[in-house]
Amino acid sequence: MKPTLVVLAAGMGSRYGGLKQLDTFTSEGATIIDFSIYDALQAGFGKFVFIIRKSFEKEFKAVFDEKLEGKAEVAYVFQEIEDVPEKFQNPERTKPWGTGHALLMVKDVVKENFAIINADDFYGKEAFEIMAEELSKIDPNSYRFNMMGYLLKNTVSEHGFVSRGECQVNKEGFLTDVTERVHIEKVNGHLIRKDENGVFVPIDGETIVSMNFWGFTPKCFEFGTLLFEDFLEENKGNLKAEFFIPLIVNEILKSGKATVEVLKSDAKWFGVTYKEDKEIVQKEIEHLQKINSYPSKLW
Repeated sequence: MKPTLVVLAAGMGSRYGGLKQLDTFTSEGATIIDFSIYDALQAGFGKFVFIIRKSFEKEFKAVFDEKLEGKAEVAYVFQEIEDVPEKFQNPERTKPWGTGHALLMVKDVVKENFAIINADDFYGKEAFEIMAEELSKIDPNSYRFNMMGYLLKNTVSEHGFVSRGECQVNKEGFLTDVTERVHIEKVNGHLIRKDENGVFVPIDGETIVSMNFWGFTPKCFEFGTLLFEDFLEENKGNLKAEFFIPLIVNEILKSGKATVEVLKSDAKWFGVTYKEDKEIVQKEIEHLQKINSYPSKLW
């Protein structure tokens, strides 16, 4: 069975200033998601699940339905702020609940091995090929998971802070811990992050980080539901608290039932966090098209 690609596309784009998942980066009007879909199709993914918000469903489908018609199965899942138990709903909250909440939303739609990615990250053709090959070899009933690892120094923005999952990897190449760092930035050529007390401390550019490119079997859905309820209980009064995939992954690791292998790709990563990042991404894509890594018109 061909693996599925799940695309995290319900974000607000507050630091970017708009819906970056639908912003275009080529003269032909291609989004970053277009390149991910193109690479995933070439690599052997057979189904695409988009996690979006109801408010831009029509606009989103207008962009992607026609492109994928006849090429792959497509499904849409909605991640809304009110998709939590009633006692935790807060009309004052405007921020989505995060990537971990989004992952839990797809359990009724995804029954095969799958990868999950961010909509606004350009991961590179090779990364999709490696992930597809790994997923195709894994028994869907197993607890063998994986993630694509990147060096921190290659994933920061020149225009402000970013969030990254800092990874601890053992000598066998398996993940032992992942910590979501919500504020990493480059200042005077040095990388720093905020610690738990809001104090800036150095962080090594060679640190392996997660860019939310995970590979799972359907067994991953056994983890996270109870953890999310505990998270909601602990963050009742925090309108900006987010439930991240790394929280679920750490629960997976602590269970002792599953492993997460760290895959490595030499493919160039780039993405958009801030509006100022757009020009860099456009130039990178233009270069890849010039060297014929991609056609000038994808579809």
